[in-house]
Amino acid sequence: MSSIHIEAKVGDIAETVLLPGDPLRAKYVAETYLKDVVCYNKVRNMFGFTGYYNGKKVSVQGTGMGMGSASIYIHELINTYNAKNLIRIGTCGSIQENINLGQVVLAMSASGDSDANSLYFEGMHYAATADFDLLLKAYEAAQKLNIKTYKGSVFSTNTFYDDIPNRWGKWQKHGILGVEMESQMLFTLAKRFDVKALSILTVSDNIVTGESTSSKEREQSFNDMMKIALELA
Repeated sequence: MSSIHIEAKVGDIAETVLLPGDPLRAKYVAETYLKDVVCYNKVRNMFGFTGYYNGKKVSVQGTGMGMGSASIYIHELINTYNAKNLIRIGTCGSIQENINLGQVVLAMSASGDSDANSLYFEGMHYAATADFDLLLKAYEAAQKLNIKTYKGSVFSTNTFYDDIPNRWGKWQKHGILGVEMESQMLFTLAKRFDVKALSILTVSDNIVTGESTSSKEREQSFNDMMKIALELA
């Protein structure tokens, strides 16, 4: 048995799944950190791999960009493949001037502009939050690895390009650390299906200062984030 968008058989995917948006980052993580790796999915080139980290079975599945794409893979991983711990390993744009490129953000919650959430909750606003146990373990792992982290809220948007002046001003004022495109739906679906979820994000650009990293760096160089995520396995 397989799902619509993932060709793996039940049992091919671990209970703990790392979720990069970029399928090439999934490939990089699998080849760099895991042993005895098997590629279980190539549908739409949205690569998925299962291997072992320190003897523990771990999967890495690309989700694509945006909440629509991510929600498809998250739903199928949970409901067809029995995933129990879903950990996004992605990038975000900082909207706080003091958070530099390469810094790691542990997302406690995710605000956002998803129409899906608005439809699900009939126009009301759901507070999408990470699983506390995973969040605490990630914090403790970062301390053990001597990796500095920022803990707080992020904003998930479905609109990457926008002409609204000072678009992030109100969110910056209310303490949002960074902007990305998937965490709100990850947290919402995890709560709906009673599984655990967390987003560990690396700052790839600073929207306030205009600094940014290259696409190659985004694909391969965010090792601190990946080390923390793999410790949770």
